Amino acid sequence: MSRSRHYYDAFSTTYEAQRHRGYHRLIDELETELALDYCRDGRVLEAGCGTGLILQRLAPAARQAIGLDLSAGMLGGARARALSVAQGSVDALPFPDGTFDAVVSFKVLAHVPTIERTLAELARVTRPGGHLVLEFYNRFSLRHLVKRLKAPTRIAQRYTDADVFTRYDTLREVRRYLPPTVELRRVRGVRVVTPTAQFHDLPGLRSLFAWAERRAADHTLLRYLGGFLIVVLQRRS
Repeated sequence: MSRSRHYYDAFSTTYEAQRHRGYHRLIDELETELALDYCRDGRVLEAGCGTGLILQRLAPAARQAIGLDLSAGMLGGARARALSVAQGSVDALPFPDGTFDAVVSFKVLAHVPTIERTLAELARVTRPGGHLVLEFYNRFSLRHLVKRLKAPTRIAQRYTDADVFTRYDTLREVRRYLPPTVELRRVRGVRVVTPTAQFHDLPGLRSLFAWAERRAADHTLLRYLGGFLIVVLQRRS
């Protein structure tokens, strides 16, 4: 766990360098739009909030919005946005049972080895009838293929993305991880057709890929090929 903390502390210095435009902005929008369907007027937790880029979009719609992250470096960015945050691990949440109406988590669960314990914790702090909007990395995707073929990406002076634990799952595996207290209600696929982020920097292709990604995200079949699988769960009453 300490290795992950050091990795994300180092990553926090450059994390937002590319996230306000093009590919990264589109990915955040597709995730946030889905999360907002379940966060309005409720008590919301973002588990693994990073520097608060998504939490700051959810907070105005929520009655209360809290972020939690392992990395003090990442939380520095969230606090600079005047967001309510706490430091902690997603597999041992410092909140009572049923605290939140909605729990969201993006770009986090694929890097958590203790996935079943973590999902049980996320469900525990969700009220009966509440929702969880959670992202997993999809093994059956173009993104996974590209990741396997290319060299590791440098994210800080001492680290590449190969230095952090990363798991790619199928939807069937995700279902197996789920605790019996939740039901799967919805699936959205994000980054279905994009080979690499650089395609969204090309003026002639940017709008085409953005249009295609939005159409594919909730398509009956194509969504299951998304590099990121967003599952919506409901806590059983």
